[in-house]
Amino acid sequence: MLFDAKLLMSNAQAITASAASTDVIDRGDNKDVGRAGDIPLVIQVVEAFNTLTSLTVELQTDDNSAFSSPRSLYSVVIPLADLKLGYQAPVITLPQKTERFLRLNYTVTGTAPTQGKITAGVVAGVQTNG
Repeated sequence: MLFDAKLLMSNAQAITASAASTDVIDRGDNKDVGRAGDIPLVIQVVEAFNTLTSLTVELQTDDNSAFSSPRSLYSVVIPLADLKLGYQAPVITLPQKTERFLRLNYTVTGTAPTQGKITAGVVAGVQTNG
């Protein structure tokens, strides 16, 4: 699986507290994201986490880049036991109708981690190793 720099929301982003992804995807004027078919979003652990209880990852959309009124499209809670190097959250496909901007929001439950990084973004295809 290959990530495109323009379609990344997090590039080895350290998650040491609840925070939004470092990058936002701007779809421009295109209102129908998935007209050509399913567009997968991959969320992958690239450095193992410690100390937290779980990490909630939420896909959000808004009509402005400041996300003053974000709307949640998807949410997954990942327990610490799964937050190991190489773990991928269940792959989702982007909904066809979203607002202009997309980002991820990370919510830490429990003690703030001192290590743990996520790479996440839109990809053309998902590697399964199966």
